[in-house]
Amino acid sequence: MARSSDSPAAPRVSPPDLPREYVDAAPARSADLVAARLDLDGPADLAYASLEQCVVVADADAVDLTGATLLDVEMTGVRIASLRMRGASVRRLRIAGGRIGTLDLSDARIDELELRDLRVDYLNLGGAKAVDVDVVDCSIRTVDLPQSELTRVRFRGTSSDEVDPRGMRAVDVDLRGLDALSYLDANSLRGTTLSGLQVQQLAPVLAASIGIQVKD
Repeated sequence: MARSSDSPAAPRVSPPDLPREYVDAAPARSADLVAARLDLDGPADLAYASLEQCVVVADADAVDLTGATLLDVEMTGVRIASLRMRGASVRRLRIAGGRIGTLDLSDARIDELELRDLRVDYLNLGGAKAVDVDVVDCSIRTVDLPQSELTRVRFRGTSSDEVDPRGMRAVDVDLRGLDALSYLDANSLRGTTLSGLQVQQLAPVLAASIGIQVKD
């Protein structure tokens, strides 16, 4: 299908709808938290919890949000070795500032996610279905995207050592602002938008993928 002249469409990301006042809360598995402030340290188990209109700060080894539901949540200035959100349901989540070792969003269902001013060693979106994602001014060592379904995803001012897009399905995915040293599979970049310079840098990989041998 031909793309429209205004492709790629920008992500439709809005700030989390947060209350003026919060109640301090402690993490608990399967907790139901509304308008809460969570200050996490050490390991924190919030697997299968529900967080609505919450603010999270963390200096923690591990935060487990496996299977959790997050609606209008903001995380600021976090330092987390492992943030597990596998299979989570996310709507309007902003993570701004800080350092995360592993950010695991594999198999998550995402609608409006903003990552801003973050350093991440390993971002895993394998198998995720993500709509409206904006990644701004981040340093991400490895971006893992295998078998993901991405719609209206944009990178701006972001760098990465390695991107694995194998099996990715992309619609309006804007990679022009992602300075990546390598892509593991150029064939899986169908549906994305790249700059002219990025295409030149990928030319050897693209040529090899269709059986062209390049020699000077």
